Amino acid sequence: MLGSLLLLAAAGVFTVGAAPAPRATPATPLDRVVPAPASVRPAGHPYRITPGTLIRVDGSDEVRRTGEYLAGILRPSTGYPLPVTAEQGSGGIRLHLADGPFGAEGYRLTSGPWGVSLTASTSAGLFHGVQTLRQLLPAAVERRSVQAGPWRVAGGTIEDRPRFAYRGAMLDVSRHFFTVAQVERYIDQLALYKINTLHLHLSDDQGWRIAVDSWPRLTTYGGSTQVGGGRGGFYTKADYRKIVGYAASRHLEVVPEIDMPGHTNAALASYAQLNCDGKAPPLYTGTQVGFSSLCVSKAVTYDFVDDVIRELAALTPGHYLHIGGDEAHSTSHADYVAFMDRVQPVVAKYGKTVIGWHQLTGAHPAQGALAQYWGQDGTSAAEKEQVAEAARNGTGIVLSPADRVYLDMKYTAATRLGTKWAGLVEVKRSYDWDPGTYLPGVPASAVRGVEAPLWSETLTKSADIEYMAFPRLAGAAELGWSPAATHDWDAYRTRLAAQGPRWTALGITYYRSPQVPWPAS
Repeated sequence: MLGSLLLLAAAGVFTVGAAPAPRATPATPLDRVVPAPASVRPAGHPYRITPGTLIRVDGSDEVRRTGEYLAGILRPSTGYPLPVTAEQGSGGIRLHLADGPFGAEGYRLTSGPWGVSLTASTSAGLFHGVQTLRQLLPAAVERRSVQAGPWRVAGGTIEDRPRFAYRGAMLDVSRHFFTVAQVERYIDQLALYKINTLHLHLSDDQGWRIAVDSWPRLTTYGGSTQVGGGRGGFYTKADYRKIVGYAASRHLEVVPEIDMPGHTNAALASYAQLNCDGKAPPLYTGTQVGFSSLCVSKAVTYDFVDDVIRELAALTPGHYLHIGGDEAHSTSHADYVAFMDRVQPVVAKYGKTVIGWHQLTGAHPAQGALAQYWGQDGTSAAEKEQVAEAARNGTGIVLSPADRVYLDMKYTAATRLGTKWAGLVEVKRSYDWDPGTYLPGVPASAVRGVEAPLWSETLTKSADIEYMAFPRLAGAAELGWSPAATHDWDAYRTRLAAQGPRWTALGITYYRSPQVPWPAS
């Protein structure tokens, strides 16, 4: 009998007094994704990624690039080779393009014991599908060293496509300058949540950040400082092309902004002739707004505008060029209208479509122009109606209400960074509104999308950007992507909580809002 017991113990069958075997962590449910997918149908058993898994791609270069991108995420944490191959066959992870009801950015993800299939009509759709696949794997998949796994993808089908075509985030690099590497880091974070537009605020009173060959002092002098008097900085044309190319590799379009006629002190300080009195003001390192203006009556102003737009448009493959237009308090209304009426055709001349802050609707928005609304609940009814009238007359609207999705607003009075002129914006307030019905009188068909701006008066490093952006950025992305029917705070806060470990694995500094049930670890 003793011999029999010894044999059972050696075989691992005899377990009296032994600790129970650890329970396997279940696969992440298909509906635990941010942004919420349009359609989720759980079914069957999960697929498990193993050392023998292949990433199968169609023969096209664009699909192979997406496959290599996916492999680059999975290899460090799994330790698996995960070869990317055009070899056809069953099993593994398959990425392919096909006709279907996916639109320009939608996709279908199907998973089962046999493997995972991602299908889309475009490479952008495949890329967005890869972001969903990442979130269906344990958060440890984001780490850059080998982790324990297992790496399971829940069984079933997700069919998904965006609600709005324009889903943006703005980064202010003028008040404080951020390097190419810092911008690329932010791009990667935007891509995880299917954001497709990076709006770069390239000029302001405190600094000019993009090289213009025909006006070189804009950067060498106008870009030499920042808020608080730091050293500033600027992007060479090669730097800017690198940012644009990196964004394109993540399926984001860069929208450059040159703010005018106000917010122009860096330019006015660089070139005396741009001032009505011919005298250059000193460089500015404060945070007040509304005091500067280009000289609307001078011919040289329009030579300057033409040169800047021409050179910037040549560097920018995307559709849009943002001309600012906000807080031009030192410009009379008549001069503002005259300036905007003269500048918008210059943008069109160089093949771009105008975007302006919503004050543009007080002038004559060009055909096809977009107005970016940054008002808040306290904005006057007359100003809101001005925007609504423009929308009814064909101007597209991008929604960026300051008291909802300005990512630089403090979460609470105790938040160490940010400002609070638009109020305190906790996570629920940032998420709990509907872009389709937000502005009275604006037809739903006029709403092109949502953008979350991040102004940098108080931000000096990537950790600052991340702390103010996360978790609110994820909510803005969901407002832009997900169907209105999926919008529910209680369900969202649970899905959002599951993102916390992923951000930790990615090294993202984030605000642990008490409104969100973050995992204890």
